Amino acid sequence: MAWRFKASKYKNAAPIVPKPESCIRDICVGSYQTFGNNIAASAAFMAFNWEHTGASVAVLPLDDCGRKSKTMPLLQAHTDTVTDLEFSPFHDGLLATASQDCLVKLWHIPEKGLEVSLSDPECVFSHKQRRVETVGFHPTADGLLYSTAAGCVTLFDITTQSELYSNNEHTDVIQSASWKQDGTLLATSSKDKIIRILDVRTDSSPIKLFTESHQSIKDSRVVWLGDQNRILSTGFDAARLRQVIIRDLRNFTVPEKTLELDCSTGILIPLYDPDTNMLFLAGKGDTTINYLEVTEKEPFLIEGLRHTGEQTKGACLVPKRALKVMEGEVNRILQLTSNMVIPIMYQVPRKTYRDFHSDLYPETSGYKTELNAVEWFNGNNLSVPKISLDPGKRTFGDAPIVPRLGPKPFSCTSGDVTFDKVFSVPVAPGSLENIHHLESLNINVGQYNQTKPDLIVEIEIKKPLNDYEKNEIEKSLTTSERRKSSTDFTKSTEKIFEQNNSESSENSTEGEDKPDADLRRLSTTRSSIAERRRLYENRSKSTIEEKTMHSPVPLRRESSKVESANLTSNNQNYITNAGEGKRISVPEDKLSEERRKNILNESGIIKKSSTDVSITTSTKRTSTVFGRVSKFRHLKGTPGHKSTHIENVRNISRQIPGECNGFHANHERVAVPLSGPGGKIAIFELNQPGRLPDGVIPSLVNGNNIMDFQWDPFNPKRLAVACDDGIVKLWYINDGGLKEPTNAHEKELVAHFDKIYFIRFHPLAEDILLTASYDMTIKIWNLHTMEEKCLLLGHTDQIFDFAWSPCGKLGASVCKDGKIRIFNPRKSEIAILEGNGPVGTRGARISFALEGQYIVCTGFDKVSERQISVYNVHKLSTPLNTMSLDVSPSILIPFYDEDSSTLFVTGKGDSTIYCYEITDEEPYICALSHHRCNSLHQGLSFLSKNHCDVANVEFSKAYRLTNTTIEPLSFTVPRIKSELFQDDLFPPTRVTWKPIMSPDDWFASNDKRVVKISLQPKGMDTLSSIQVCQHKKSDPGQFVVKTENEKTKQQQIQKAVSARLEYNTKLEQDEMEGVDENEWQD
Repeated sequence: MAWRFKASKYKNAAPIVPKPESCIRDICVGSYQTFGNNIAASAAFMAFNWEHTGASVAVLPLDDCGRKSKTMPLLQAHTDTVTDLEFSPFHDGLLATASQDCLVKLWHIPEKGLEVSLSDPECVFSHKQRRVETVGFHPTADGLLYSTAAGCVTLFDITTQSELYSNNEHTDVIQSASWKQDGTLLATSSKDKIIRILDVRTDSSPIKLFTESHQSIKDSRVVWLGDQNRILSTGFDAARLRQVIIRDLRNFTVPEKTLELDCSTGILIPLYDPDTNMLFLAGKGDTTINYLEVTEKEPFLIEGLRHTGEQTKGACLVPKRALKVMEGEVNRILQLTSNMVIPIMYQVPRKTYRDFHSDLYPETSGYKTELNAVEWFNGNNLSVPKISLDPGKRTFGDAPIVPRLGPKPFSCTSGDVTFDKVFSVPVAPGSLENIHHLESLNINVGQYNQTKPDLIVEIEIKKPLNDYEKNEIEKSLTTSERRKSSTDFTKSTEKIFEQNNSESSENSTEGEDKPDADLRRLSTTRSSIAERRRLYENRSKSTIEEKTMHSPVPLRRESSKVESANLTSNNQNYITNAGEGKRISVPEDKLSEERRKNILNESGIIKKSSTDVSITTSTKRTSTVFGRVSKFRHLKGTPGHKSTHIENVRNISRQIPGECNGFHANHERVAVPLSGPGGKIAIFELNQPGRLPDGVIPSLVNGNNIMDFQWDPFNPKRLAVACDDGIVKLWYINDGGLKEPTNAHEKELVAHFDKIYFIRFHPLAEDILLTASYDMTIKIWNLHTMEEKCLLLGHTDQIFDFAWSPCGKLGASVCKDGKIRIFNPRKSEIAILEGNGPVGTRGARISFALEGQYIVCTGFDKVSERQISVYNVHKLSTPLNTMSLDVSPSILIPFYDEDSSTLFVTGKGDSTIYCYEITDEEPYICALSHHRCNSLHQGLSFLSKNHCDVANVEFSKAYRLTNTTIEPLSFTVPRIKSELFQDDLFPPTRVTWKPIMSPDDWFASNDKRVVKISLQPKGMDTLSSIQVCQHKKSDPGQFVVKTENEKTKQQQIQKAVSARLEYNTKLEQDEMEGVDENEWQD
C-alpha cells in the first residue's frame, strides 16, 4: 500500500489570486439559466457573456486587465441569451457561440482583438426552432464543430459550411457533452438521468454504452478524463446533494468512485487537465473552487488546496501553452463573477524558478493537426502532435507560444485544406479581395450575401448627391470606407461592405466624424489624457440626431452610415441616384423600422418620424469618450442624530402588499401600518422625537385590510388609505397629531368593487386621485365632487405600478404581463405606446426621468435577479440599458430626484440604498456611492426639495423606517466651499409642494406652466459668482499700472533701509597669514 502515500508533484499547488488592479473589473454579467460555462479562453483571447440578457459576448486579450467601459466593442452575437461558447483548439481567433435563438455562429477575432463591435459572423448553422444548449470543437479534426439542441447531436463541417451528421436518439435535453482526447468517442449527460457513450461514425446506432447516473433532473456535467477509458460527471442525487462520479467504460454501470459533497444549488463545473490530472470543481453561485487530483487507484480523488473568494458565475481553464512556466504555473482558471474576471494561477512551490522544471510540464497537445473533418468522418484517426513547454525549445523563448491567428478556412470547395494555404493571406470577410476570390470560384456574390444572417437589401441611388450630402455620408463612414468610396466614386456600380481590418481600426475611432491627425493613435500629440481631452473638446465635431432617436446599440452598421443623409430627404425613405447607379447596402430590419415609424406617425402616436429629425452640429461631450464624471459621484448619506429619532416603534405590519411602499412621510408626520386586525395606521409627529411610551399606539382604524396609503402632496394633514373592499378613505389629521385611536374619517370614496392595488395623487393638480384595482382598470377621480373622470383600460394582468410624468399630462404603468404602457388619460382610455418590461412576475416599479423623456423600471428577470432598466419614452421595444443587482425577494422601490438626476433604489428588508445617476447617453445608468445602513429598513420615504438644507449642501432628505425606529437620513455632496450656495448642484427646482391648477382645469386640459424657484438662501453668495470674480482677478490680460507717487515712495523706502545697513567690503580671508612658496613645493 506504499503507493497510497506516494507524494504527488501537484499536491501542494496553491491558488494565487492577483490584486484587483490585475483583474478585469467593472464588467456587466447577469445570471443565466444555461448549461454552459459562460466563459471561454484560448491562448490569445477570453470571451464571456455580457450584460443582463447575455445576448452579447465580450472578447478581450488574455492578458488584459483594468476597468472596462460599458461601451467597449462587443460581439453582437445573438438575439437571445448565449448558452455556450468555445474557442477552437487549433485557431485562437476562432470562436463558436450557441444561443437560445436556435442558432450556432462562428466568429473570427482579429489579431489585435475587437476594436469595433462585430455583428456579422463568418457562418451560421440553424437547429430548426430548437434551443441550442452546448457547442464545441473536435479535439483532433480541424474544422469539425459539434452542437446539441434538445435531444439532438449534430456535427458541422465548417470548411464547407454544411451539416455532416445528426442524431436524435436522446429522449430528453442533452445537458453536457465531452470528447475523448483521441476524438473517437463522445460522452453525453441528459436530463433523463442517463449518461451515454456515442460513436458517431458507426453504421448502426451510435449509442454504445448507457447507464443511469445522477438521480436528479437538475443540471449535470460530464468530462472525459483525457485519453483514459474513464469519464467523470457531476450532478445531484435524489436528496439534491452534489455528487462527483467516476466511471470506467469496462464496467460502465457500476460507478468506480462516488463522492458526495454538499447540498448547494449550483452545478459543479468540472475543469480537468489531462496532463497533470488536476481537477477543479467550480460551483455556480459558490465562493469556493475545489482542487482535486484524479488517480487511477484508490482513493481516486485526492483533495488539494481550496480557493475561497468571489461568487462564481462561470469558469474555464486557460490552454497550457499560455501559462507562465518559468514561474511554476501549472494551471490557470478564469473565474467569472458578477463584475470581474479573476485569473487564478495555480503554482507549485519550488525553491527557485530560475530553471525550467520539466517534471511539472509533460508534453501537451499541440495546435496543429493534419486531420480534417471529412477525413475523420471517413474513419481516419490521427492524434495531435505533442509540443514541449520548455522555453529552450521554443522559437521565442519563455514568451507564450505564438497563437495561430488568421481567417477561417471557409468557402473552400477543394479538399486540399492545409494550414499554409488557408492562412497564407488573411482575407477579411466581405472585403473586395474576398469577393474576387469568390468570383474566381464561380460563386455568385448575391448568393454569398444571402448566406449572411443579416439580410442585405440593395437600394438604387438615382438622385445625384450634392456636396453637402456627400460630405454627410463621408462623415458617417469609417476611414477605410471613405478612402474606398473616394477612389471608386465615379464607378457606375459599387457595393459598400463593412470592413473591420486592423488598418481601418487604427486610423478611425468609433463615433469619429472625420479623421484628425492629432487624434490618431500612436501620435506624439496624444502623450497624455489631458492633451487628448483638450484636443477632443476643441476639434471633435459630430452629426447627431435628436435624443428621442438614439439607439441603445453602439454598433455602427450600414444603416447608421447612411442615416444622416437619409434624414435629409423628403417623402423618401432613402436617397436614390439614377445618374450614377450607385448602391448602398442597408439591412432589411432598418426598412421595417422605418415603415413601422411611419405607420405610428400617421396614427398620431409618435409625432416625430425618422424623416423629421433635424441634424445639428455640436461639440461632442467628453464623457462619451473619457467616461462620465458625476458631481454626485461621492454623495454621502448621513443618518440624523439620535435625538431626532422616533424610537420604540412596535407592531409594524409585515403583511402589506408588494405594490405598497409600506411607509410614507411628509415634512410634518409619518404614517406606519400596524399589524393586527382592523387595518390600523399609526401617525407619528416628526416634531415630537424620542422614545414612544409603552401601551396602545394612537392609530387610524380603517376596518379592513390596508392595500396602500399616501399623503396628499399639497396638504400634509390629509392621508388617503385604500382598503381591500375597494373603498378609499380620506383622513384629516389635526395639529398635534393623534391622541387616541379613531375611526372617524373625513370622506369615503367607493372606487371599485374589488381590491385596490395602489393609489396615486396627481403631481400638479390638487384633489385628483388615481386608483388601480384587481379588475385590471385604472380610474382617475375628482375628490372635490367625488366623481370618476377617466378610465384606463388595456391591462391583461395584475398592475404593479403607475407613475405620472413631470408635466402631469401622461402616465406610465407596468404590468405582470411583462408590458410597459404609456397613457394620455384625458384623450384616450387605452395606451398610446406599449413596450416590453421586466419578464419577472414578482413585482415591478416605474418612474419617469430626465424631464419625462426616459423611463426607469425596476423588477426581476426570469431567474429572480433584481434589475434596473432605462427606456426611451418614444421607443419602449427594448431597454437602453439594464443593470442587474442581486438575487433578493424584495421589490426595488425607486425614488428619483429630478434636479440631480439621482435614482435611489432599495427594497424592504435591505440594508443598502443603491444610488445611480440617470443620463441621456450611454451607459444611461451610472453608479454612484451607495449608502449602507447599520440595520435593515422596512421603508424609505423622501421629502420634497424645499425641505433640504441647501446651506449644508443637502440635495435630498428622507426618513427611514427600521424595525423599531424612524430615522432621518440626509444625502449631501462633499464640497470645500460649503459656505457658498452650490448653484451647480441646485438648479431651479420644480414646485411640487403647491398645486398649480385645480382639478377642473386639469380635466379640461387647461394646462399651466410648471413653476420653478431657486433654492438659494437669502444673503448667501453663489459659487459661480465667486469663481467669475476670481477668474477676472487672475486674468493675465489685466495689469496694474503703478503711479509715479507709488514708485517714488518705494525708492525712498529702499534708500532709508540701505542707509541703516553697514557695508563691509573686506573678506575674512584677507586678514589671514599666507603660506610661503617653499612650503608649496614640499
